[in-house]
Amino acid sequence: MTHPPLWKATVVVAKEDAGDVASAFELGSDPQAVLIHEEPFKPDATVEALYIAMPDGDLLSRLAARDVHVALLPDVDWIKLSQEGLPPVRAGRFFVYGAHDKGKVPDGVIPIRIEAGMAFGTGHHATTALCLGVLSDLARRRAYNNVLDLGCGTGLLAIGAAKLWKKKVLASDIDSVAVAVTRDNARANGESALVHAVTADGLTSPALAAKAPYDLIIANILAGPLTQLAPAVARALEKGGMLILSGLLTWQENLVLSFYRPHGLILRETRREGPWSALVLEAARGRR
Repeated sequence: MTHPPLWKATVVVAKEDAGDVASAFELGSDPQAVLIHEEPFKPDATVEALYIAMPDGDLLSRLAARDVHVALLPDVDWIKLSQEGLPPVRAGRFFVYGAHDKGKVPDGVIPIRIEAGMAFGTGHHATTALCLGVLSDLARRRAYNNVLDLGCGTGLLAIGAAKLWKKKVLASDIDSVAVAVTRDNARANGESALVHAVTADGLTSPALAAKAPYDLIIANILAGPLTQLAPAVARALEKGGMLILSGLLTWQENLVLSFYRPHGLILRETRREGPWSALVLEAARGRR
């Protein structure tokens, strides 16, 4: 089977610089994913970025302030292959696993089976796990009846919300492949009746606008898009509604918040894992 070409950019940096370089790649070069590999007791880390079109190596080297190696990967389904060796993830009340671990699901958890296909988001990234933890805790406080997963990837967070509240969840992504993967994963988890996935570019899409206002919006994307979407996201959130923002680094927290606070969004909680953050905000009930 022929898979779409995938390019990998690789650079070795000091561990303390890895987060900054990863962020520079995310914000400045439109990657499909950025990964940081670290080993205990070693001073350096490897930052890798994946692209569906050949990236500008000179631009990447300028962003990283050092030479970056760019290579075309062989014709292999790298995303699927990479999952075959990944362990299950326990995050909040959830247990996220692949087909190779279907016999390892423990009692007392909410199981979600995820096969990424050509989309990203399997629960192994810190930001996804942070979001799952937030969803678990929100479910202990109240029910949510109108949920949007903005930038759904594999649909993991949308499926998690559907399992928690047994209500319909709208999942959207700009990538039609991600939308197809979300539908497949929803079906595999018995949630196809509750998870409705659509291809949409932002909150102005008719499918998203028609369902607003939402009482919970999840946006696990990147800091750049989060800042750009702030006015539209705020308008789409009902008074007293909750907003989970993730996909950002710890040093980007204040930047992202500066775009949401003017729209009446109040920071209720910050969660961090390594260099990554998740922000939990509430729409002020007295806002206009």
